[in-house]
Amino acid sequence: MAETLIKVDLKQSAYENEQVHNRWHPDIPMACWVKPGEDFILETYDWTGGFIKNNDSADDVRDIDLSIVHFLSGPVGVHGAEAGDLLVVDLLDIGTKAESQWGFNGFFSKQNGGGFLTEHFPHAQKSIWDFHGLFTKSRHIPNVEFAGLIHPGLIGCLPDPKLLKAWNDREIDFIKTEPDRVPPLANPPFASTAHMGKLTGDSRKKAAAEGARTVPPREHGGNCDIKDLSRGSKIYFPVYVDGAGLSVGDLHFSQGDGEITFCGAIEMAGWVHMRVNLIKGGMAKYGVRNPIFKPSPITPRYDDYLIFEGISVDEAGKQHYLDVHVAYRQACLNAIEYLTKFGYSRAQAYSILGTAPVQGHISGVVDIPNACATLWLPTQIFDFDIRPNADGPIRHVKGGVDLPLSLDRT
Repeated sequence: MAETLIKVDLKQSAYENEQVHNRWHPDIPMACWVKPGEDFILETYDWTGGFIKNNDSADDVRDIDLSIVHFLSGPVGVHGAEAGDLLVVDLLDIGTKAESQWGFNGFFSKQNGGGFLTEHFPHAQKSIWDFHGLFTKSRHIPNVEFAGLIHPGLIGCLPDPKLLKAWNDREIDFIKTEPDRVPPLANPPFASTAHMGKLTGDSRKKAAAEGARTVPPREHGGNCDIKDLSRGSKIYFPVYVDGAGLSVGDLHFSQGDGEITFCGAIEMAGWVHMRVNLIKGGMAKYGVRNPIFKPSPITPRYDDYLIFEGISVDEAGKQHYLDVHVAYRQACLNAIEYLTKFGYSRAQAYSILGTAPVQGHISGVVDIPNACATLWLPTQIFDFDIRPNADGPIRHVKGGVDLPLSLDRT
């Protein structure tokens, strides 16, 4: 049996666990050490450290202080790892904690985080999903059940001082271009809610003031939210510091491509069983600047899809030049509108797209002026036929059930 090197008590504040951190900084001490070739288990909090509760209120999604996230287990030091190496991580297995057989999906308020479709869904809402082995369903979204593909939304290695400075410089400069934007363009360092693992004293204060927030993906990996990076995946991470400093968290039971709800996927606490190895000098040997990976050989078997197209013309009819972001948004909005014809609210439909094994594709980026993106919705997750037919849609979902909603406080 592999040893569990990091344990989390879901009844304990994540801030009290020294083997957990919520910022990226090269001075964060290693929580534990392993040798190349060893396998081990890390337990994780959900990304909010337990702030979101299993209830029928979205007040917690509305009120969460997003500067606390993400809570990551690690860093794990790897003996012999040096800057310029590749850290090879095999995700051997991933699972739910026995005492926490549920997860959540939500939309943040536009005033506190926002999201991909925040102009259409400006208020906080959430759905709770119960786990039944491989499968999940929600009391807030009837007539839907699907198999999960559990994966870490966030995994990566510590940056060195030069890379950390580059992150902070470019993101702070970006914020300055539109400082009053809601939601903001990026999230600068914020010491007050930083958790720096075992680091203490003046070193902790300095690192907390400099530590990069964990919200975006970056060169080291980080919050990439790739649903196919699941059990059986092999990942090649660039190493920037001695020991590598591997951390993981933000586990998802299931997610649609793009994690479009932002409080996205089905967020959960759990554990990751992994093995590490090294390719010495691998960054230069293979020209690696960002992680590369082999996907999981195990995926939910859905082979019938309705595919929704979107082009780079926005909701107001404004033309954009080969803008994939706009095109994918339109594909999502088209799918949401379609699902309302069967009785789902727009919020329920949005939550389905964020949680189910939906595929997103860049389908065309050369035919000026319009990029084309597609959203692939698996039909088999529904207990009724959603395909178009000559008789028109039948309203299978009855009124009276919707996602918990919380209006913004003024």
